[in-house]
Amino acid sequence: MILCCGEALIDMLPRQTADGGDAFAPHAGGSVFNTAIALGRLGAPVQFFSGLSSDLFGDILQAGLKASGVDSTPAAISARPTTLAFVTLTDGHASYAFYDENTAGRMLGLADLPQTDADALFFGGISLVVEPCGAAYEALMLREAPQKVTMIDPNIRPSFITDAPAYRARLGRMLGAADIIKTSDEDLEWITGGTDAADLFETTAAQVILLTRGGDGVTVLTRGGNVAVPAAPATVVDTVGAGDTFSAGFLAHLQNAGQLNKSALAAATLDDLAAAAGFGARVAAITVSRAGANPPWASEL
Repeated sequence: MILCCGEALIDMLPRQTADGGDAFAPHAGGSVFNTAIALGRLGAPVQFFSGLSSDLFGDILQAGLKASGVDSTPAAISARPTTLAFVTLTDGHASYAFYDENTAGRMLGLADLPQTDADALFFGGISLVVEPCGAAYEALMLREAPQKVTMIDPNIRPSFITDAPAYRARLGRMLGAADIIKTSDEDLEWITGGTDAADLFETTAAQVILLTRGGDGVTVLTRGGNVAVPAAPATVVDTVGAGDTFSAGFLAHLQNAGQLNKSALAAATLDDLAAAAGFGARVAAITVSRAGANPPWASEL
């Protein structure tokens, strides 16, 4: 079982009305939500932990999780509103304006943390930035990391970060405990001030670092070496959810191979990890070939 821990929100995606006017259409989303959905569609046993609202948008989120085979029973349900993210696209690349004050997701606290028998936990997204939910997710990761595989994708959104030093300190603690770190060149430079992903091995317990480079693929780094994995060919419609679904593909492949526990992950070869990254790239290629975060089902692969 994989427990995905982080935000679920409504992406308000740009659309045009029949008479050519600008409009926004609500779609279930959020970085960690997208990863959970992709894992469910790939057939991986997956649960989702977040703060979810009982409002109409929260109903959309819960229905989306159920339809994709994701168990949301660990989630904390409240009457607070759902986070909204208005999306604008420039040459297919997304930027976001978030409306997150006093929402069900943001107000998640330490008292809401679940007990879990998951084999692995995934963290990331904007839910790590704000309080009190950021502190809650950090506490959950640090509680579970000694016994279970943990993966983090910081997925930096600079416009959402109001206290950069405090957030870098949190990421330092969480990256330090993670077994698998996924980051882009841009995210890495924001977090550490440098672009050499191998430097993370000096300050973290990571077994695997995944350095993503968009259309140029991903570099898989271990303490024993590294390998470049090319991106899968795709006709790009937009990049919404691409990194999230890559993470899902990587984790699903490891789980199917019996490598999603601490001892097996430590023993995994570069070839094993490259195969997992290649599968993640295939999953992401399908996602970018259609509008919005719409991860593929296993049958599409």
